[in-house]
Amino acid sequence: MWGLLPSSWYPQRMFTTLMTVLLVLVHDGPDPVLSYALHSETAQADVLKAEFGPDIPLARTLSFLPKSEGGGLELCEHDLLIVDDAAPAESALLPRREMTASAWFSVGVPRQWGGVLGCIQDNNDEEHGWVLGYNQRHFTFGLATRGADDGNGRMTYLTGRTRYELGRLYHVVATYDGTVARLYVNGRLDASTEEQTGDLLYPETAELTLGCYKDVNEFHPHLGRLIDVRLYDLAAGPDWVVGQFNLHQSRMDSPLRIPPEQAISEDLAWQVPPFLQFATESSIRVVFETTRPVTGLLHYGESSNFVKSVRIDDPVMLAETIIDGLSPGEPYFYKLQLVDDRQQKLESELLTFQTAAPRGTPIAFAILSDTQDNPTVSSLLAEHIWEQRPGFIIHPGDLTGTGSLKDDWTSEFFPGMNRLLSRVTMYPVLGNHEQDARHYYRYFSLPEPEYHYRFSQGDVDFFMIDTNRDVAPGSRQFTWLDAELASSEALWKVVVHHHPPYSSDENDYGDTWIGRGSRGDTRVRVLSDLYDRHKVDLVLTGHIHSYERTWPIEGGRPVSEGGVVYTITGGGGGSLETPGPTRPGFNNTVRRGHHYCMVRINGGTLEFFAYDLENRLFDHMTLSK
Repeated sequence: MWGLLPSSWYPQRMFTTLMTVLLVLVHDGPDPVLSYALHSETAQADVLKAEFGPDIPLARTLSFLPKSEGGGLELCEHDLLIVDDAAPAESALLPRREMTASAWFSVGVPRQWGGVLGCIQDNNDEEHGWVLGYNQRHFTFGLATRGADDGNGRMTYLTGRTRYELGRLYHVVATYDGTVARLYVNGRLDASTEEQTGDLLYPETAELTLGCYKDVNEFHPHLGRLIDVRLYDLAAGPDWVVGQFNLHQSRMDSPLRIPPEQAISEDLAWQVPPFLQFATESSIRVVFETTRPVTGLLHYGESSNFVKSVRIDDPVMLAETIIDGLSPGEPYFYKLQLVDDRQQKLESELLTFQTAAPRGTPIAFAILSDTQDNPTVSSLLAEHIWEQRPGFIIHPGDLTGTGSLKDDWTSEFFPGMNRLLSRVTMYPVLGNHEQDARHYYRYFSLPEPEYHYRFSQGDVDFFMIDTNRDVAPGSRQFTWLDAELASSEALWKVVVHHHPPYSSDENDYGDTWIGRGSRGDTRVRVLSDLYDRHKVDLVLTGHIHSYERTWPIEGGRPVSEGGVVYTITGGGGGSLETPGPTRPGFNNTVRRGHHYCMVRINGGTLEFFAYDLENRLFDHMTLSK
């Protein structure tokens, strides 16, 4: 083992000298195989920069705390940081005989299987690898070695004695020297074991991950803070552990950080009443959030005389419950009955949902976009939509004014939309106002990676993408969309994204009162080549807070036959915008005002309707095949 300071270096009279030497020597040990400082400056250009080891690609924006609050990365349920996805036998990063894993972190939500750094596979017939983490009360270090059970794979979970406080930063270090595993908390030995000996035993397939406990069939994200994570291929001694803790001991005085979504009230109530997510032909998801952890039952059936239910056994505040084994295109009833640890009860009203329509079935759906900070308008439009009884809803983005503020969701968006969303499934895409924030991913349950996905209803395939991200040729989304459109055999193809390739707006794409402007988002317009090639019928967008429908466009020009129709339906609540002074050739109809739209499709007939805030029809289009 290596230790940077011998234990004899501790006479009080030499304290000043000791601290000076300590500050120098703690940096003179072996370099780590990987090290992440985890502050805002380390996230650059869609990667998390490493001090040692590989940079980590980022699928979405991370959230960092300011230094005044102690700093660090604040993780949420949808943050997945993969350090290395190579097979463990091929990875140069993984320790083989000895190891040290060190991290400063806080636990915001206790988990039975919590992890902050690990490469592991743990199930009934395979227990390989290691993980630094925690359980419901204490810090843990799990590992398997070749010396245990002759290398057949048996995990030992070393559990410390220190009971952590939610939101408090701790320095936790795990070491293994080939014969003894040790767990340190805040510089002190908290537990040790000699159950494991020999080389570390790795699974054939596993990822080295940061900020979660993950193997091939489990994913338990870490909710809390994470700072200064290091991995060494040597076993540190106790003096080094003490030195590392002393360097940043002031972090323990940082304010407690409990995720806002985990704040617990005395009274049981809805934070977000139940709403529906991602209906398929055989399943649907019910999401809700309460003010206290609850258990209970989700009853459902073909009538209000429920014969089936899904149990919610683990106490939870934000829940996503899946109902499956359903029939395509059929109506169902559901009701939630919940209880907390104080025996306070909470029930939903009797609600309904409908599964996705199969091929050959007529469908009707609503479009509502840019609801933003205006629940007064969005709730009225939602009432008008509900009166039309759509099968589902499309939302082209900007659901809230500031997506990173939880209150924008719980006090504005969901209250304004709840009556509708509790009975009708909504399929959204990200707008710029969502800020790619964690709350979007917390509340919406969509196919991975969630910012782009595909679904079907009736004779239509829908392709949902995020135009806040790169969509240029060769980008991930461009390549995905090209392949998905090519594979679709649907009679109708509809693409949904936030930013419009074509727009008559006065100033979003250049001031048209003093110049011509670009008449739309040219960064996104490159996608029109894909739409032409794959015979897309309709592109639904928002962003501009007005209504617009183009003539069919092909090759960048209006055409009388074929082509793609582009619509802007951004009148869901945001401050209204105005068309420019001249009319571009692609424009068929433009109108200033809050509105929603309905689309009805039966076989080769597609009807498109636009309604104003008073529920009066102001535009209509029919497409035929």
